[in-house]
Amino acid sequence: MVKRFFKVFYREINGLHEAAYLLGLFALMSQILGLVRDRMLASSFGTGQFLDIYYSSFRIPDFIFVSVASIVSLSVLIPFITEKMNQSSEDAKKFIGSIFSFFAILIVTTSIIAFFLIPYLIPFIFKGMQNSPHLAELILMTRILLLSPILLGFSNFFASITQIGKRFLIYALSPIFYNLGIIIGIVFFYPIYGIYGLVYGVILGALMHLAIQLPFVSASGIFSLKSIKINWQEVKKIVIVSIPRTITLGMSQFSVLILLGIASLMESGSITVFNFAFNLQSVPLSIIGVSYSIAAFPMLSKLFADGNRETFLSHIITGARHIIFWSVPISILFIVLRAQIVRVIYGAGNFDWSSTKLVAATLAIFSISVVAQSLVLLFVRGYYAMGNTSKSLWTSVLSGVFTIAFSFGLVQLFNSSLFFKYFIEHLFRVDGLADTSVLMLALGFSLASIINCIMLWLMFEKDFKGFSGNVLGVLFQSFSASVIMGAVSYLCLNIFVKIFHINTFLGILSQGFFSGIIGIISGVIILHLLGSKELEETGQTLHKKFWRVKTVVPETIEL
Repeated sequence: MVKRFFKVFYREINGLHEAAYLLGLFALMSQILGLVRDRMLASSFGTGQFLDIYYSSFRIPDFIFVSVASIVSLSVLIPFITEKMNQSSEDAKKFIGSIFSFFAILIVTTSIIAFFLIPYLIPFIFKGMQNSPHLAELILMTRILLLSPILLGFSNFFASITQIGKRFLIYALSPIFYNLGIIIGIVFFYPIYGIYGLVYGVILGALMHLAIQLPFVSASGIFSLKSIKINWQEVKKIVIVSIPRTITLGMSQFSVLILLGIASLMESGSITVFNFAFNLQSVPLSIIGVSYSIAAFPMLSKLFADGNRETFLSHIITGARHIIFWSVPISILFIVLRAQIVRVIYGAGNFDWSSTKLVAATLAIFSISVVAQSLVLLFVRGYYAMGNTSKSLWTSVLSGVFTIAFSFGLVQLFNSSLFFKYFIEHLFRVDGLADTSVLMLALGFSLASIINCIMLWLMFEKDFKGFSGNVLGVLFQSFSASVIMGAVSYLCLNIFVKIFHINTFLGILSQGFFSGIIGIISGVIILHLLGSKELEETGQTLHKKFWRVKTVVPETIEL
């Protein structure tokens, strides 16, 4: 039994849809745990200054992780490791050891420098907290969390080895263990250590995220502590390729950091509202956009390296069509059922109805750009597979600039124009709440994400003629079916509000669930009538029972 379990655990997975659905399944499990985590935080502390401090403490460590760890990201390392493995296993081992040594020195040194700069950076970034009685706690929590980019950075590095081995299950489980660690911190560490117990849980989760990668990495024989001499020529190649990606991801994190800095000047709890809504909109993004882009990347890298542009384009088109097929209806459902979703997930304890309305409105605005965000992930992975990082670089920089500029400008317009303010508040049903300007941060983010997607789409169409023609059809089908689905769900909400007692958890859950189910059924019927190819492929893939799909033997690679 144990042997069979580990055989399944380490099994190689080759099919795009099978790998994407596997990653999507475990991404869903991870996101569910993440939502359980957020519900526990919301019910215990509400949307006040306590959680503002907690979420703010992540920002600098996250920025370090995203910007520094991106140097050895999957997208950068996998093509290099694949090339080295094609030469010999010894070349691959030396290469991996060299890059690991360089990265270890870089991430640890960066974190140490940040440790001493934290007391100066925090008041500068979060100006609204300069006079907060919790400033000292925020500084210490941020310093503790500097361990997380080190641990997650190592885990991210080793994930390239598990991805090369197509052990997607190991990769998919790591974020689940990360969220489990955070939940342990909330349940067990917080009662003992107070607010610091929450960040101890984060560190435990990061350690577990790393630990799950190690058995396969050790068994593969491709990494050895005896091969950790730095080859500066190899490091130089990696850094040159990584710099555009590092700037790309760093700019994204930087723009969010600035948005939260602006939020710190708003009503207490605005940072928490932003994070709760952002985490919710990340659920479909992780399940769909991230899963398809990750599953497709190893194959895309190999196809382009072999000069097979037609099959490469075919994989990109398939990924884009299925991302659109899934993400458009989910975005519409999130907009229509936003209040029910937020109330079911966060609505307990200190999380009151005013918080529900504000987080729900913010979620709806974020949901507008979920399709764009998902497609951006695929386009970026496609360009990285081609070894072209410059195009995604300048679009990301522009997107970051647009995010900051739009958000700042919209906040100013919102606070100066009563007509615009009342229009937005009435549109999203947040009239009369204390401070709704946090909605403008979400709107600025979504507008910039849509512009980023349009720029990358146009560039991809220019590089691969015919891409748009193969994708626009499913966009029309999915959008048409989703509009009808949304309308049906909205009508059902108004019907079920008279049937269920929506002031109770079970009532609001039932109202949202049955309205969503009926809406989804109507959407599936419309897609079937429109002859949706993606609907048919989805059914075929699910009937295969992807965990039993026969493994396709890859080309011989020495390990």
